[in-house]
Amino acid sequence: MTVPLVSPAGVCVSVACEKVVQAVALAKHSERYADVIEIRLDSLSHPEIEPFVKNCTKPLLFTNRPAWEGGSFQGPEAARISLLLQAVQHDCTLVDLELKTAPELRGELLDALLKHTQTALIVSWHDFSGTPSSAELEEILQQQIESGAHIGKIVTTANDYKDVLRILNLQKIAAENNFPLIAFCMGSIGTISRLATIKLGGYMTYAAPDGGKKTASGQIPVSALRAMLKTLDGEA
Repeated sequence: MTVPLVSPAGVCVSVACEKVVQAVALAKHSERYADVIEIRLDSLSHPEIEPFVKNCTKPLLFTNRPAWEGGSFQGPEAARISLLLQAVQHDCTLVDLELKTAPELRGELLDALLKHTQTALIVSWHDFSGTPSSAELEEILQQQIESGAHIGKIVTTANDYKDVLRILNLQKIAAENNFPLIAFCMGSIGTISRLATIKLGGYMTYAAPDGGKKTASGQIPVSALRAMLKTLDGEA
């Protein structure tokens, strides 16, 4: 599938709050540094879509991460996907769906995208304890390529530098397949990959909002991440 966006998107600030009003305020505060704002619907006690669409000027990514993939949503899968469908109906820029989601539910989302072509689908896969072998990672990437996704996301946990190198190497394979890929490692050892991935062809990296909580281990506050990227670009 062709990505509706101009890529790479760059820096995504992930916003996770319990209250919608708090999340909207933090999202707006983050727009100074962000290329994309991720709204973690699974963190909201009463999730909504429209307040973010009305109040935010930067492209929005809506994620409703289930508990079985490290998120906070514990309800029925149909209800979880329904919120993403609402985001698509509002012509949001991106939605994130886990690779392990039932194929029929993924099909519902893909059908909706045929009518709302402004929205791109990220199909994601996470490992919160380690990093699989190169062969396993390449198989996951291949499944994402074949899934109908516009963009893939593979995020693992680094226990040593070799884990980081295996993840970053996926960008070469993704480029050979003309498939935009988000790929980096969580954890303190993996922090460097959040910077390196952008310089190695990665579609996007994720940062924590200034003054907000991290949504994953190893996330860097967005203002600090921007400063680091400027240094790498020779602008500092």
